[in-house]
This record gives sequence, C-alpha cells and structure tokens, in this order.
Amino acid sequence: MDDIVKNSILVVDDEKANLVFLTRVLGEKYAIYTAKDGASGIRKAAELVPDLIMLDILMPDMSGYDVLNELKKQDATRDIPVIFITAMSSDDEEEKALSYNAVDYINKPFKPNVVKLRVRNQIRIVNQVRTIERLSMTDQLTEIPNRRSFDSRLTMEWRRAIREKKYISLLMLDVDKFKAYNDTYGHQQGDNVLRAVAKSLEQDMMRPGDFAARWGGEEFAAVLACTDLNGAMQVAERIRANIEALRITVPGTSDVAPVTISIGVESMMPDQNSSLDLFISAADNALYAAKKAGRNRVCGAGK
Repeated sequence: MDDIVKNSILVVDDEKANLVFLTRVLGEKYAIYTAKDGASGIRKAAELVPDLIMLDILMPDMSGYDVLNELKKQDATRDIPVIFITAMSSDDEEEKALSYNAVDYINKPFKPNVVKLRVRNQIRIVNQVRTIERLSMTDQLTEIPNRRSFDSRLTMEWRRAIREKKYISLLMLDVDKFKAYNDTYGHQQGDNVLRAVAKSLEQDMMRPGDFAARWGGEEFAAVLACTDLNGAMQVAERIRANIEALRITVPGTSDVAPVTISIGVESMMPDQNSSLDLFISAADNALYAAKKAGRNRVCGAGK
C-alpha cells in the first residue's frame, strides 16, 4: 500500500480549525496540503499542482474568487478543479461560486460524510480524465508514446532549448525493409517486431530529457535534450546496434528473423528565428540518406 501514490488536495482556509478538520477527515485517503491565505495558496498550487483545491471564499487578504481568478491565469494551475468551502449558504452565493467555474460548493459547518463523498466524486472525475488522456497519448500496439505525445514533447523541449540556449537533437528511425518483412513472415510477426523495437528504443532513453515515440507505421522518433550532434550520434549508434542484436524468433519455429534500422540525426542550438519544421525535415533527410547508403546505419544531417 505504501507504493500507491495518493491523489493530492490543497486546502486554502484562514481558519486553522477548518484546516485541521479537513486534514483529519480526508488525510487517510489523500495527501493533504494546506495554506492559510490566498497568496500562499496560489504559490503552493503552482508548486505542488494538486489534483484538487478546496478554497475558502471569505479570507482577509484575498477572497476565494480572487484566488480562483489568479489560478485560472497560470498554465500550471488553470485546469485544477476547485471546490469552494464557505459559511455562506444563500442560493445567490452558491450560484455566484459556480459561475466562477468551481466544480462544487460545500457549506460550513462541515458534515464529514458529505465532504468525503463530494471530494471522492471530483477525484474520481480527475482520475478518469487522466486515464483517457494517457490512452490518447499512447500507441496501442507498442505501448510507448504516440505521434501526438511526441509532437507535444518535442515542442516543449524545443522551446526550452531556445530559452536556455542549449542543444537539442532529433533522431528519426525506420525499420529496414519492413514491407518485405511483413510479406515474408506475416503481419502478426511484423507487429512483434515493432513491439521489440519500441521496447529496445525506450530502454536506450536513459535521461529525463530523452523521449522516444512511435512516429507512425514502422517509423519511430526520439528527442534528446541538451545533446549536441556528437552525443546524439553516439546514442543513435547504440540504438542501432542494440536493435540489430535483437533475436526475434518466428512463432512455431526456431528461426530468427533479423531486424535492422536506419537512423537520421539532426542537432542544433535553436534561437527565436529557428524553424522546428526545418529541424524535423533535416532529421528526416538524414534518415533518407542512411537508407540510400545501404540501411542499418546512422547518418547525421549534413554529413
């Protein structure tokens, strides 16, 4: 049970008794963080990015409405669901709270079972949405990130490279003669190859800034943050050699169906005038050069 990551909740309330009560009621099932005022609540929300925020409306420095407005302005916190907690119980106040896009509204004094159920309902929605998002970003066949996921990550790493004035490298990979492989061994065996290549590729992503995905068909891609061309070429050669060494047997036989890949590599330190599309095209052209030169090799852009 200790290995299970709990959903997290940030409670923002200027009354210590309320913080203590909600921590006691919810703390067994969720990781609870607290803040005593709006300003610290905003800071903690950006730092912790909790799954849910429970936010008091009446606070001395900033109202809950003001806090929620600030949360909606920040990329990191704008999508965190917020439950307003308040002693105000009129229909007008509840309507106002919900008009600020709060997901729910809980009256004080708190009823423990009501609090638990309403929080459970919102956490369940959060988890369902995350599951759907994760599935939409995963390639179903290989179970590694898909093209959509890769495009998002590449854009993020590209912007970071510009901001931090660091190198970024892109690897485009293609399984050699895959159509002929499918024609010889069948599509089921072809699927086995794609899974094996994907697993091997992921194992070669050794740093937090390394990210690999299935680009489409028999093509894969990898982005290496903070990596120049020499470093990227070394990683690419390791990937190529590891895939060449795979022993993928043909079901029902003792035959080993050899698999190789070709890899194109591009690396640069981009600036605001650099084009991400041209960066991708350069890696793709390098891949074409590797295949034209005989396959089962690595080619760097411009080499």
